[in-house]
Amino acid sequence: MADVLVRFFAAAAEAAGRDEQTLSASTVGELRADLEKRYGDAMARVLRNGSFLVDGVVSRDPAKPLANRVDVLPPFAGG
Repeated sequence: MADVLVRFFAAAAEAAGRDEQTLSASTVGELRADLEKRYGDAMARVLRNGSFLVDGVVSRDPAKPLANRVDVLPPFAGG
């Protein structure tokens, strides 16, 4: 596992109670499990329809390897 800077936006930041945090994870799936364990139902709700931005590419694939920085994005409404 590697240290990853995780940045939280909007509802994800509200659920985490912070804008960023350094965590250890190797894949999107590991990070997701860690975030849900740390922040409970509020984060699980965000991640249910949200996504991860890894190397500038949106991913929901649990096997996707992580980069040095990952953004946790809540679901967005189009307009």
